Amino acid sequence: MTVIVLLGPPGAGKGTQAARISQRLGVPAISTGEIFRSNIAEGTDLGRLAQSYMDRGEFVPDSVTDPMVRVRLQAPDTARGFLLDGYPRTLDQAHTLRDMLADLGVRLDLVLELEVDEDEVVSRLLNRAREQNRADDTEPVIRRRLEVYHAQTEPMATYYADQDLLELVSGQGTVDEVTHRIFDVLDSVDGASHPESGGK
Repeated sequence: MTVIVLLGPPGAGKGTQAARISQRLGVPAISTGEIFRSNIAEGTDLGRLAQSYMDRGEFVPDSVTDPMVRVRLQAPDTARGFLLDGYPRTLDQAHTLRDMLADLGVRLDLVLELEVDEDEVVSRLLNRAREQNRADDTEPVIRRRLEVYHAQTEPMATYYADQDLLELVSGQGTVDEVTHRIFDVLDSVDGASHPESGGK
């Protein structure tokens, strides 16, 4: 059973790396976006509630997000573990996740934080905005999102570092270079690689 949390600012490449880690370990990569989309598509009560916030351009509150995550972590495909991408985002959510895992009788093995230079992140997100014609993603807006991210995540990173769970990985360079660094960390952590899925 391998349980990993992946942290990193917008534009750090978490989605790409999450997919590669998922394939390597044979566990699902679970993102809050995926959980929201699935609940909305299935028309669940929580999905409809989440949609109402998203339609207003507001953050979906913990009172809606947390129960959806709890249900997702109990799905059959998580029997061998899972990778969380985008959750927890705050210290409150980290505490909630701790309680969820305790209820499931599993432990958190590793927290990976992708570190990317802020100017590099801004450049990546501006390029993405141009490619996707997202005129709202201007440099001031992106830098504000990064400020919010750091304000929320730094206390959480400290929380996990105090438990010796946090591993910092440089997100600079090519996608393959970042993946190689992550796999090196996975190979060095007991229980985070499985022989049957290509790990040590």
